[in-house]
Amino acid sequence: MFELQDNSLQLYPQGEHISDSSRFQSVRVSILGRYMLADYSEYPCQIIEMSPGEAKIIAPVSGTLEMRIVAYLDTIGRIDGKIISVFEGGFIISFLASARKRDKIAAQLTWLANKDILGLDDERDSGRFVPDFRHSKIVLDDGREYNCKLLDISISGAAIELSVRPAMGSMVTLGRMQAKIIRHFENGIGVQFSSTQEMLSIVQQNLRLD
Repeated sequence: MFELQDNSLQLYPQGEHISDSSRFQSVRVSILGRYMLADYSEYPCQIIEMSPGEAKIIAPVSGTLEMRIVAYLDTIGRIDGKIISVFEGGFIISFLASARKRDKIAAQLTWLANKDILGLDDERDSGRFVPDFRHSKIVLDDGREYNCKLLDISISGAAIELSVRPAMGSMVTLGRMQAKIIRHFENGIGVQFSSTQEMLSIVQQNLRLD
């Protein structure tokens, strides 16, 4: 039911959006948070495995099967779910979430899984977040254009999923933002914007396709 797929950076099977949570892939994580049971009691918790559809939680009080809970997790935010399995010291929940919310969780988990590959330290990570929209366009310095997927953004740069590998140091246009390629990773690239923006809302506006 909750199978761990080691070293998996693609959280959905390629080309699919899955509605059956048992088919999601999961990654090892260490995410702290708090959860609230049906009786409104609150406790601290730690997520040790997570996918876009389920989470394995270490917790002091487990609750009961089918009980609905609300969890507030660092990096991820609010999660609504129901308990589908109970074990000593914790439980597994299945998320009660829309397809859009699961997409956003997948992007956040992809970022966590890729963090070491990207070589980002905690200070840089703290200023990054997954945007409300995922798709943008990149134009290379030779004029070639590609659709791309935003993994995360900050006021100074972005990580994007891209099938090609532009040369390190080359200049590109991402949405309406001028940027420089500063790193490659397994399924994409990291870029640094030519000018740092004051607000993330401005970055999002400039990266939208419309």
